[in-house]
Amino acid sequence: MRGIIPTMLLFGAASLAAASIDGAAVHYTVAGSGPTVILVHGWTCDESSWSEQVPALAPRYRVVTIDLPGHGQSGSPQHQKLSMDLFARAVESVRAELGADRVTLVGHSMGTPVIVQYARLFPPRVAALVFVDGVVTLGARAGRTPDTSSMKGPQALKNREANTRSMFSAATTPELQARIIKMMQQAPESTAVQAMEAMYDPAIWKDDVLTMPVLAIYADHSRLADRTYMKQHFPRLEYTEIPGTGHFLMLEKPAEFNRVLLTFLDRH
Repeated sequence: MRGIIPTMLLFGAASLAAASIDGAAVHYTVAGSGPTVILVHGWTCDESSWSEQVPALAPRYRVVTIDLPGHGQSGSPQHQKLSMDLFARAVESVRAELGADRVTLVGHSMGTPVIVQYARLFPPRVAALVFVDGVVTLGARAGRTPDTSSMKGPQALKNREANTRSMFSAATTPELQARIIKMMQQAPESTAVQAMEAMYDPAIWKDDVLTMPVLAIYADHSRLADRTYMKQHFPRLEYTEIPGTGHFLMLEKPAEFNRVLLTFLDRH
């Protein structure tokens, strides 16, 4: 399916569409007009991760939410595994479909290495990057093969739920917890395993320096926030934490999150 099909979605009046990558459909949704901002979700999540951002951004920006291959309503290529290169090329297929010259990319969690890989592969297309409690380095875990055994078999969903619950904070209400767990449980087992393996691929963890503007919005005292690494590898970094939040800070405290994000977008 190509082109844009008007519909009514979570985000109000929006446009639903699909691009393709290696024979698989890449689902995305567009709202608003103006400079293009592409929002990229994390591991086993989907575009609904950004439900609180789209209404805030759409009055000033063309906001694009994506389902990465294997996630949400997007397909998976039949003859290759999920990888960061595949995810980055899926984002590029959407950018090309929209005809956007340059875009700002916002990546949550696993979405951060996705947008970093995109910036490596397609640097002329990147206006700025935004990391949302994202993985920027594996540190001591670099070079290790992830143990994905708990994500397979009859106990896989139970184990994935326990992993998801470890990401919550006091700001994650019971209703929001249920919503996030439901979203993440919908990803198939193959997606959970392959996307985790893709995130540990040593080929994507490089010591290069990216010079575009970068905003890092992290959870309160986030264990993912290696600020020393970020300052060395992203010299135009702006860093902030939102107090009292966990991993899904953009859903837990959307007003504070959106204010920080819009301030950055309006400058870049």
